[in-house]
Amino acid sequence: MDLTYEAKYHQLEEEHWWFASRRDAVYDLIKQLKLPISAAILEIGCSGGPLMQRLRAAGYTDLTGIDVSVPAIELAQARGVPNVSVMDGAALTFGDARFDLVIASDVLEHIEDEVRALREWTRVLKPGGQLLVFVPAHAYLWSEHDVVNHHFRRYSRQDLTAAIQRAGLSVERSSFWNTAMYFPTAALRLGRRLVSGPVSPVKKAGATGDLHHFAGPANTLLLQWVKFENRLLRHLNLPLGVSVFALAQKPA
Repeated sequence: MDLTYEAKYHQLEEEHWWFASRRDAVYDLIKQLKLPISAAILEIGCSGGPLMQRLRAAGYTDLTGIDVSVPAIELAQARGVPNVSVMDGAALTFGDARFDLVIASDVLEHIEDEVRALREWTRVLKPGGQLLVFVPAHAYLWSEHDVVNHHFRRYSRQDLTAAIQRAGLSVERSSFWNTAMYFPTAALRLGRRLVSGPVSPVKKAGATGDLHHFAGPANTLLLQWVKFENRLLRHLNLPLGVSVFALAQKPA
C-alpha cells in the first residue's frame, strides 16, 4: 500500500462508512457461524485493530491479529489491542491447525502469490475450520485506486471461489458486497478510462486513490444504507457489488 494512502487509511478506518460497513458485514457473518466465544480466530490484515476490538467486546477470548505493516501494528498496540504482530500473510509462523476461523478482508489482492497465501491460510485452519475472505470485484473496475493500493488483481466471483477450492477448501457461500456503490463506481471508473485511456501500472504523482472523507450526514447515510444491505446478506446473496466475499471450510 502506498505510504501516503496508508496514513490516510489509518486516520479514517474507525469512522469512514466504507470500513465501518465492511466490518459490520464481516462481524455479522461471523455471528451467523455461531462459534463458541473460545474459538481461535485469526485476522490477517488487522490494520489498527478495530474488528478485533469489536470481537473482543462481544466476548471472544482467543483473538490473534497480524499485518505486514509496522505502523498498523503499532497503532493497534497503541489502541490497546492485544496479541497483534507484524507478519507476512503469505508466510505465517503459526503451527498447523491452530485456528477455527481465519479472516482476510481486502488482503488477498495485495499478495502476488495468491496460491501460497491460500495454502498457508488453509494450513493454519483446524479440520472443519472456516475461512472468510473479502476482495475487490471485477477486473473492469481496475483504476488508479488499485495502483495506489498495490493490488495485483481484482476478482470475479468465480475467480475467488476457484482459487479457494484449489487450496483444498470447500466453498460454502459466495456473494458480492456493497451493491449500493456498484453503479456510481462503475460509471466513474469506466468514464475516466474513456477520457484518459488505460490505467497506468505506475502510480502518478499526487495520486491518492478513491478514499475520500465525507461530512457527517453523508457518511452516516452511506453507512446505514450498506448496513441495510448487510442485513439482506443474512437471507440472500447479492448479484452485484464492488467487492466479493467467500466463506469456505476445511475438510474435517
